[in-house]
Amino acid sequence: MSAAQTGSIADIHGTQGFGLNNLPYGSFDAGAGFRPGVRIGDSVVDLRAALAGHPRVSDALRVALDTPSLDGILAAGHLVWAELRELVTVLLGETPVDDRLSKTVHAIASVRIGMPFTVSDYVDFYTSEQHALRVAEIFQPERPELSRAWKHLPIGYHGRSATVVASGTDVVRPKGLRLDGSAATFGPTRQLDFEAEVGFVVGTTDAVSEVSLEDASRHIFGVVLLNDWSARDIQMFESAPLGPHLGKSFATAISPWVVPIAALENARVQPPTRDTPLAPYLDDRGMQPWGFDLRLAVELNGEVISRPPFSTQYWTAVQMLAHMTVNGAILRSGGLFGSGTVSGERRDQRGCLLELTWNGTDPLPLADGTTISYLADGDEVRITATAPGAGGSTISLGEVTGWISPATAMKPV
Repeated sequence: MSAAQTGSIADIHGTQGFGLNNLPYGSFDAGAGFRPGVRIGDSVVDLRAALAGHPRVSDALRVALDTPSLDGILAAGHLVWAELRELVTVLLGETPVDDRLSKTVHAIASVRIGMPFTVSDYVDFYTSEQHALRVAEIFQPERPELSRAWKHLPIGYHGRSATVVASGTDVVRPKGLRLDGSAATFGPTRQLDFEAEVGFVVGTTDAVSEVSLEDASRHIFGVVLLNDWSARDIQMFESAPLGPHLGKSFATAISPWVVPIAALENARVQPPTRDTPLAPYLDDRGMQPWGFDLRLAVELNGEVISRPPFSTQYWTAVQMLAHMTVNGAILRSGGLFGSGTVSGERRDQRGCLLELTWNGTDPLPLADGTTISYLADGDEVRITATAPGAGGSTISLGEVTGWISPATAMKPV
């Protein structure tokens, strides 16, 4: 590309879904080590190199970019996030493009994509009323109702940050104790499942607690797609009276591109009507809405089997974050929290096989004439999502994929 060539970086490289109105961030290596990048179309721009020497870059932003991933950016806080987005939007939209800037652009196919940030904490929630009611119908058919607390607070559990992995990581079929009739048996799960979720990425300049709804909006950097892989038979056996452990902790996958909250302004929608009075720390009446019109799609071996709508989630991201910290728990930069399974009213909107097959009792028909109850070795799951952007455009959240590999051999005892 020469200095005389017309058209901005966005004009030349932008695509529907990954244009100037999106600009998600990630970590990549083009041969000189991992560093922060911003995606435009099917290319990634080296942020450190593109902004080197820029007269408007603050010292705080310069330091934030001098890390292998987004860790420095997350820790820099919301004012630096706004500065970065403004600078990048202008830079990638400028014409003509000089040779120096063009050399910071790399085809995604030619680089290594890494984990976008270091996950400091992971919490998974349970915010879909449709999903929660359906699970109650499956496991408590004699009394299918929400738990007593469900509409008073966003229910969640602490996951394991060490097993949050990047999209494309193979998922080894986990082993654990499960019921065979009335006997507890150890072995590989027979009910491996996906969960289509949205993850929220947290950043903060200092560790804080008791974050209000208003302050929560300044700590949520962006969103990723999240697949909270689940071993249902192991989960069901161990989850009484406490929550899931081995049935969930083996793998949680996230997409590699973090879409900034600022890119989703045109996707904001009101959450569902609340029919239970909320405690003051969760009462979001009068606030900017934190529901989002995100349209997910789940593919199994290339076939779309579900299209869950995120707009129906009962609890919002700011409510989840406020609830996480109201007891004094510390919020740290690099925190990740998931929405829980995203599910709609129809069968083709259910976000996991537990619901799609009614725990295996009503197998899901596939296009090739076969059916599926739970995942088999060799299966590949791909979750994608889009959101509406300005002027009828589309924002893409990318994808999170995973392939099921066989369980490892049993170790002698």
